[in-house]
Amino acid sequence: MRLSRVIRATAWGVVAAGVAAPLLRKRIGAPPLATQTVAFAAPVALCLAVRRSRTRDVAVCTLQMWAYLAAYKTPHDDEEAQAGRVHIDYPIEIDRVLGLGELPTLRLQRAFARVDVASGAPSWRALDRVLVWAHWAWFMVPHGSLAYILVRRRARFPRAAVMTYAVFDIGASVYWLAPTAPPWYAASVAGLEASGAASRRATAGIGHERSGTQDVRRMMVEYGEHFWRDGWGPLYSVFGGNPLAAMPSLHFATSLMAALLLAEAGPLAGALGASYAAVLGFALVYLGEHYVVDLLAGAALTGVVRRLGPRAEPALAGIARAIAALEAVAHG
Repeated sequence: MRLSRVIRATAWGVVAAGVAAPLLRKRIGAPPLATQTVAFAAPVALCLAVRRSRTRDVAVCTLQMWAYLAAYKTPHDDEEAQAGRVHIDYPIEIDRVLGLGELPTLRLQRAFARVDVASGAPSWRALDRVLVWAHWAWFMVPHGSLAYILVRRRARFPRAAVMTYAVFDIGASVYWLAPTAPPWYAASVAGLEASGAASRRATAGIGHERSGTQDVRRMMVEYGEHFWRDGWGPLYSVFGGNPLAAMPSLHFATSLMAALLLAEAGPLAGALGASYAAVLGFALVYLGEHYVVDLLAGAALTGVVRRLGPRAEPALAGIARAIAALEAVAHG
């Protein structure tokens, strides 16, 4: 009985530390690896602190995403250091090849985007609004898909959750190792270089690959400022956090994974998931949020996770058995 209380108390302590670590990471000055280890330990600890239920499943997923958000945002805590390591040119070069000499984003924006001639302000059409809202809806899609599977196909939920959050976490690790700029960031840097305000980068011998990229618009932000007005700044500060996290596109990777998992749950759900992923992919390129190569890398990441998943199942099953054994002791 005493051992069970010790296990539960320790587990709750780890959960509390995992919730607090991302919030306090800038104040305590601990190494990022340490805070991330504590944050990612919290979902496992919760499995020992309480018995399994649907509520616990949701809470475990929530703690996993809390840890992921910290992993996603932490590289941008030191903006200068991250900017010094950012990769800007290679996605432009690849996308120019894919676009037959011109960035696909520029082709799409010139074909479909409109600007009022008299005022120079963006002119928003139904297509723009649909694509922007498709982009914003992404925050609910991967998790909403898992919620659907939890309710309708609960036996499939553990595997679906593991595969979905594996895509999130692997993508976040790439953002740490190789921060890569999206089209709108490259456009802003190209504009600064053209005006001579970024001499440090210019003297480093980069910039010729970016000629013309300054014409790329970040239409999602433009529309956000138009639609939300004064509320846009606070809203974006909550959902933003790391502008140099473009490769691979987790927007597309997780949406594609959701579509594949929903297809396993039922044909109608799968069709809806696939339709959303297709619309989102077009929106990400058109709005200036991602290069085509970012989407291809995101699709590749999803494919790798799906392909290697069965090979990881024996190890994951062993971990699950160990956690279940500790849970049995903790709850006697």
